[in-house]
Parts: sequence; structure tokens; C-alpha cells
Amino acid sequence: MIERRFTLSLLVLVGLQAANHAQVLTAQYDNFRTSADLHETILKPSNVNARDFGKLFSRTVDGDVFAQPLYMPSLAIPGKGKRDVVFAATAHDSVYAFDVNGTVDAPLWKTTFINPQRDITALSEGDASCPFITPEVGITPTPVIDAGSKTMYVLARTREHGAFVQKLHALDITNGKERAGSPVVISATVQGSGDGAVNGRVSFDPLKENPRAALLLVGGEVYVTWASSCDFGPYHGWIMAYDAHTLRQRAVLNTSPDGAKAGIWQSDAGPSADEGGNIYVVTGNGDFNAANANGRNFGDSLLKLRLDGPNFVVRDYFTPFNQKILDSKDQDLGSQGPVLLPAQMGAHPHLLVIAGKEGKLYLLNRDKLGKFHEGSDTDVVQTIINEKGAYGAAAYWNGHIFLTDRSYITRDFALQAGKLVLKGATAKMLSPAATPIVSADGTKNAILWVVSTKEWNEAHMDRAAVLHAYDANDISHELYNSEQNSNRDRADMTVRFCMPTVADGRIFIGARGRLDVYGLLNKATPRR
Repeated sequence: MIERRFTLSLLVLVGLQAANHAQVLTAQYDNFRTSADLHETILKPSNVNARDFGKLFSRTVDGDVFAQPLYMPSLAIPGKGKRDVVFAATAHDSVYAFDVNGTVDAPLWKTTFINPQRDITALSEGDASCPFITPEVGITPTPVIDAGSKTMYVLARTREHGAFVQKLHALDITNGKERAGSPVVISATVQGSGDGAVNGRVSFDPLKENPRAALLLVGGEVYVTWASSCDFGPYHGWIMAYDAHTLRQRAVLNTSPDGAKAGIWQSDAGPSADEGGNIYVVTGNGDFNAANANGRNFGDSLLKLRLDGPNFVVRDYFTPFNQKILDSKDQDLGSQGPVLLPAQMGAHPHLLVIAGKEGKLYLLNRDKLGKFHEGSDTDVVQTIINEKGAYGAAAYWNGHIFLTDRSYITRDFALQAGKLVLKGATAKMLSPAATPIVSADGTKNAILWVVSTKEWNEAHMDRAAVLHAYDANDISHELYNSEQNSNRDRADMTVRFCMPTVADGRIFIGARGRLDVYGLLNKATPRR
């Protein structure tokens, strides 16, 4: 049996709590999805420059790394003692554990979920009918770790004897072995008349449904979400909850049971959770009728969900007034994941931010999201019109929202009197980026990190990722980028929506068949 998990309050703030121990257990550091490491004491604006900082080494893996790397220091590895470990999951359906202080390419352990000799492989892009993830589609969402039981939860896609399968795995992070009761096959059926329904039932399709958003662990439950591959239908948005102790399926929600689409993809950013255990997800294009009596379709909507026994309850939602236009123009609201802000002073203490493809940044009241209103977004706290749409998620640090959009620029919005005010912007990068990351020692020595990658139609074109570092107090000041000394520091070939991980003076970047590691040059990084 997998050990019972932390208390609810600790799990909601898993990344914030873990940061005290330099752990990165979940995508974007915490379940608010702030993308902020507040306990980085090694890297500072004064030493992140092309003289003192650069690429330390790379590690070879067997596939592309779309998932954000996770990190745990001083982890006891059987027969090897305590090691500072970074975990990388690949599209070839493998999970690696590397010693970040090691000098060899070999991992501490490697677990693979395929066995070609037994006709078990990762999906090909041809199987998925989508060229955006190439050449294989195995593990794409960021796993999540429970530090208490030392268990990692991983969602993997495989082709087994000609059939397409998705499984939720629970791995012992000290050796990579499956926990008892692991894995479980993903399956679900709900009542509905939507696209692909048979006899009034809509079933989960392990081939059509594509998981991109990160896994979420809160309240002893693992949450997993799905969208599509290249809008290849029929497909729907799905969110499922699994008991972290037994891996028994607890609840299922289809976001378009009487319609189509409304996938939850969020460009690899994760669902978020607040202190009360409410779950927030954002859907993309699709049918919407939730404003009507008995309507259950939630295209282009932000949902606030709560488990109620074996069911998900939609406690509140926000849908832009122009949802039909967004749907018709492929301007998904759900191209970004929601970021929850810590409690604020003023009329709206519980806020969140979200931006989609349309080019609007929404500041919303979590206590009253606003639902849907014809003609205008009546209850929105604030709407900011940006130059372009955005992918991934924003980052929050010390009263600031950092948003990277498709103009290849990151903007700094300061929260003042309950509203966002533009404070500054970076210079234009040469290629697009998604989710920025902030590292800081509390409120000082803050650095904004952004990895620029490639455009949506460049899946079959190799381009080196570029790591950018900016002074978070003045993001017009670029401290460093990996092309300043390209012979030494050039990153490996990029994947889209890349989220770097900062921990204990290191930067970890997933790439095509590689894991790149950056840090201070010619200086030993202190162990903790």
C-alpha cells in the first residue's frame, strides 16, 4: 500500500512548504502555481552573468523532456547514500533520477514503461495524428511527488499489442520501482449526448485524449486532466481524481458531455488549488451552454471545482462574454493555466490571473468568478489588453505578475490597490516562450528566468533553447542569456512550453533527448 499523504493544508501549499528544504515537488513550485522559488540563496543578480554563470553539463535521456524537472536534495538512495536528485520524464516513457553533483552521464536509476520485445511502445506522432509532439508521445505532463511517502505519480501513454493505453503510475523515488497497486489503467464513462457518444454515454478515449497539464496532488488525491492532440476528434476535456493511497478512481468530470472539445491543456501548466481544497482548471475551445438551465458544456471557461463524495461539483466559473468568437477564431482561454495570488489587502483578498490566446489578461475574484454575462464581463476585477495571446502561465512574486506573451516579450505588472499596473518589460526575444520562473531569497535578490523555445509550426525544426535571466526588480535589465557565450553555454534543442527549474543554485532545462544544467562556474555549489 502507498502511505497516506500529508494534511490538506500542507498539500495545498506543497511547493511553498517544500521550498524551505529546496525541494521542487510539483510544477511551478506550488499548488497556487506561482512559479516562484522563494528560498534561493546562491543565485543573485550580482553573480548571474556571462563571466560567473553558465552551462555546467548535460545529461542524456532517451526522449524529449516536456515535463518540468523536479528536484529533491539529500535523498537517501539505496546503496549510494544521500544524493541531491533531479528527476526527468521523457516522451519515450522513461523516468530518470540524476545526481546533480555527479560526474557521469549514468542516472542513479531509470524506469521505463515500455518493452518493445513485448510489443509495448510509446505512441508515435502518426498514432496520435498530430505533428506537434514528435517523434513520440509518451510522458508529457509534469509528474508530482509526495515527499512524505517518497512517491512520484506519473501519467504515461503507451501502445500495447496494438491497443492504446494510458496509465497512472506511483513510483518509489529512491529506486524507481512501482508501488504496490501501481499502475492503474485510465478509463471513464459519463452520461451525455456529446461528440462520440454511444447510447447516451461518452467514454474516455486513450488515443484521442492528450494529457499536457501537470499533475496535481492535494488532499490525498491525485488530479489528472486531458485535452486533445491537434484538435483531432472526437475529444472532450476530462479531469479525474485518484486516491493517492490506493490509486482508486474517486471522481470524473467531462467538461463537454453534451457537446465537444473544451479540453484542459494549459500549455503544460498545472491545475491549481486553494487553501480550501478547491481545484481550478481552464478549458480551451468548445461548446458552451452552462449559462442555460441544465447546461453542462464549459468551452473557454475557468472552472472552480470541489470533490463531493464520488463527484466533482462546479462551485463557480468564469466564461468571457465573447466565448462564441473565441471558439470560432481558435482563441482558447485555456492556453494558459490559472495562477492564484496569496491573500491580498482590500476588497478582493482572493485573486487569480489568467490569460489566453485572445490577448487579454484577466484579474479575477476567486470568491466570485463572475460566470457568464452576454455583452460584457460584468464581475471581472480587471481586464488588461496585451499585444498578443499567451501560453503556459504567469508567475507571481512579491506583488508582481510576470506575463510572457506571443510578442516574445515578458511584462511586469505590479499589484497596486487591488489592480495591476504595468511597471516594465523585457526586450523582445528571438523566439517565443511560455511560463517564466522567479528565484529569490524571500523578497530580495530576485531573478526572472525565461526559456525561449519555438513557434507552434516548428515542431520538426530544431532550434536551441535560450535561457534568459532578468533582474526581477527591473526586467528591462537582462543579466544573462545562454547565447552570450554560445560556445560554452548554448542549450540543447528545445521543446515547446519549456519551464525551467531553479533549485539550490542550479537551473534545469528539459530539451530534446537532453537535460541541461546551469549554475555558477568554477565554484562548488554548497550541499544542503
